Amino acid sequence: MKKIIRLIKSTCLVLSCILFLFTGNLKAQHVSGSWEGKLKVQGTELRLIFNLIETDGVYEGTMDSPDQNAFGIPLSDVLVMNDSVTLHLKAAGISYCGKVNGESCSGMFKQGVFEVELSLKKTTSEVKKQNRPQEPKPPFDYLVEEVTFYNEAAKINLAGTLTIPRGEGPFPAAVLISGSGAQDRNEEIYGHKPFFVIADYFAHKGIAVLRFDDRGTAKSEGDHRGATSADFATDVSAAVEYLKGRSEIDVSKIGLVGHSEGGVIAPIVHTMRTDISFMVLMAGTGVRGDILLLEQQRLIGTANGMTEAQLNASAKVNRELFDIFVNSNVSLEETLKLLRVYLEDSLNDNPTLREASAADQEAYITAIIQPLNSLWMSYFLKYDPSEALKKTTCAVFAINGTKDLQVPAEMNLNAIESALKQAENSHYEIRAFDSLNHLFQECETGAPSEYGKIEQTIAPVVLDAMSEWILKTVN
Repeated sequence: MKKIIRLIKSTCLVLSCILFLFTGNLKAQHVSGSWEGKLKVQGTELRLIFNLIETDGVYEGTMDSPDQNAFGIPLSDVLVMNDSVTLHLKAAGISYCGKVNGESCSGMFKQGVFEVELSLKKTTSEVKKQNRPQEPKPPFDYLVEEVTFYNEAAKINLAGTLTIPRGEGPFPAAVLISGSGAQDRNEEIYGHKPFFVIADYFAHKGIAVLRFDDRGTAKSEGDHRGATSADFATDVSAAVEYLKGRSEIDVSKIGLVGHSEGGVIAPIVHTMRTDISFMVLMAGTGVRGDILLLEQQRLIGTANGMTEAQLNASAKVNRELFDIFVNSNVSLEETLKLLRVYLEDSLNDNPTLREASAADQEAYITAIIQPLNSLWMSYFLKYDPSEALKKTTCAVFAINGTKDLQVPAEMNLNAIESALKQAENSHYEIRAFDSLNHLFQECETGAPSEYGKIEQTIAPVVLDAMSEWILKTVN
């Protein structure tokens, strides 16, 4: 499943090839300007540039990641004292601590127990502005309202945006559910704002939309890192409850539109309440998490040019790792110890893996285990979304792109359809869109490395298909 602005997870030679990005506010005169460095993770290099500007003694800045075509990311949470610089990205557990020396800054980047050196140098690199032509621009010819609603189960307030078509209501409505990772209400990634684009398009078609910041993200309360898909389902249920109290909304026509993990959460919400009118599953999964990640690893590894030997070695290690994890009946801490022992033995026995980790085997092992050290991942690997789908009786539109390497279309659409048949659901439609990736962009290969380079946020044919299907279903 899936911000370069947070963490981007994909599976290459290990479970996850993590691209780290972080933000901050700097306060020191000598750091003004642009600073560039290369973050090195298991043979992969990611260029980062920090652009810092001083105004009345206060420093602000942005971050660029040229290799991902992401620019102008606002900085926050940074401490500078004398020649020491400390940056934090609390939502992802990331920090950077460095020492400034003239035109350079040397330091350590850390995420959880994973740590790597990161050196920055003053640069005159020209900042390139992203082109995102589909991003809506005001003034809007529909109503836009900032809202908050309360999740009684989690005792937290969630913040979002409600868009309501102009004209005579009440209107059908959709709650948008984001994919994996801490996402804002626009599901912003690589400078794209797909949920903003969807909400704008739906509003013009007569469909109200509620999109909200994930718990613990932006203006929403709560702890994102300690939550699972089941917890996020209670947030979505609270959003539905909020819509039912709005006079502009037709309470009999409230549905869910979930992307990626959001497509897993939507059926869970349906098992919790009987008033869901419809669901659109955008690249939602139909197979258990460990099965999905193994196929994801193979496809993305192939797209990244891995050899057959590397793919086979990776698949063997990950399959064994997942089997240990899924079948473990001990604590998470004890399970991670079992995984470490297995990896150490695998490195000793496997020349391909030994060569890949030759530079730092401890960092190699840590990079594999660290992403598994979370309640979310534990839940995801063991959870079978077909169980909730087998209980889904509302109308369902399951869609995917044929070049989706994160949630492969054929595997997951077939599994979703099979589960819906077992539910004796006769109100569903399955559709694969040619040459679209996980974000539903028109693409060349479907590799995650293309996401930021593509100007299109979401293919118009998908926007049209979703809105038409919803209107046909509710009317």
